[in-house]
Amino acid sequence: MAASLVSRKSVCAGVASPFVVTKGVASSRTCNAVLLRPASFIKLAQVRGLGLLGGLDPLSNVETKKRSSVVLNVATPLTLVPEPETPEIAEESGEFDPARKPPFTLSDIRAAIPKHCWEKNTWKSLSYVMRDVAIVFGLAAGAAAVNSWFVWPLYWLAQGTMFWALFVLGHDCGHGSFSNNKTLNSLIGHLTHSSILVPYHGWRISHRTHHQNHGHVENDESWHPLTKSQFDKMDLLAKVGRLKFPWAMFAYPFYLWARSPGKTGSHYDPKSDLFVPSEAKDVITSTTCWAAMLAGLVALSFAVGPMWILKLYVVPYWVNVVWLDAVTYLHHHGYEKKVPWYRGEEWNYMRGGLSTIDRDYGIFNNIHHDIGTHVVHHLFPQIPHYHLIEATEAVKPLLGEYYRNPMKSGPIPLHLLDPLLQSFKEDHFVADTGNIVYYETDPNF
Repeated sequence: MAASLVSRKSVCAGVASPFVVTKGVASSRTCNAVLLRPASFIKLAQVRGLGLLGGLDPLSNVETKKRSSVVLNVATPLTLVPEPETPEIAEESGEFDPARKPPFTLSDIRAAIPKHCWEKNTWKSLSYVMRDVAIVFGLAAGAAAVNSWFVWPLYWLAQGTMFWALFVLGHDCGHGSFSNNKTLNSLIGHLTHSSILVPYHGWRISHRTHHQNHGHVENDESWHPLTKSQFDKMDLLAKVGRLKFPWAMFAYPFYLWARSPGKTGSHYDPKSDLFVPSEAKDVITSTTCWAAMLAGLVALSFAVGPMWILKLYVVPYWVNVVWLDAVTYLHHHGYEKKVPWYRGEEWNYMRGGLSTIDRDYGIFNNIHHDIGTHVVHHLFPQIPHYHLIEATEAVKPLLGEYYRNPMKSGPIPLHLLDPLLQSFKEDHFVADTGNIVYYETDPNF
């Protein structure tokens, strides 16, 4: 990078209010910066589920038996803003450089979003749950009644898509954007995620890490790049499972068990490196719910026969997994121009969030709750999904070329197959060193 691209320090800010400064140590669970504690939060140290930040508990006394760093026990990422507020502007060049320091701040983006976009409507959120659950049971009842091999493939695609929609609703609960009621968020999150064999709290905590560290080579959690040395050490089977289509589209259940290459731990184990001891009870609760769902499916297979469970649940479950892996992958890979990944002083929360990619999924946008509006969601995950489109339109003029306009989709998003396949063909690893890196290709793989 040019010498003009001098890194600035970053700070973590909760909300615009007086701050008490405490220093934190960077880790994959914390901001790579100074932690600023709003003074107005001091008396709320034990209160969780603050509506302002979608479940943020900025002053939880988190045990650090496994870490020597300061850890914030939050359900959504902290907001990072550059310091100082006046942005640096890199020297202009002929072609836009997506890794160039933006000429705006996170506060500027926040200010561009209409105030009502931050408001959560619990009844509206619940209406989406009722809609999706009704469709799930309706599809199952209809397919079972017809019981035709002509209908079953159509049912599998439709029901798998609805399972994915349920996941997105539980995802909103994990961010606290579903409602301001933490108990309700946890209840709906467990119902939606356990029903599709996802351990809610285990996933919520690791997904929090993903948002806190999005775009960071080592600290990101979801579909982060392999380094060249990691890639070289992997055996062929591991490379195929991670980097070859279509096998990588079935990775999610295995990720829940063992995480990604280069990382250790399990979403089901309260003693995993993913968690701190104070989170053990939550992890045990979710793992118990997951086990209960699995036991229920086994019991039903004995009651009605395994073929019925295979047709009604197992095949749609794997369709849901493909949806989940494809969508999450495409939100961080496969743009026509390479997307930068960051390390060290070049990384900050805003630049990491701007490295994500919006996608248009045609008729599925509404079905899976506008999950394609990913940039604003990553920057401000406390915004409810039903306000994301409006919020995105509001910030696009400010973001300019830092916003990657998604290709318009027809009714079925077949256009996304090309960037998906091209990315798996080309995006294999990043360099072991360098604070701004891009995917590279192993021509022999």
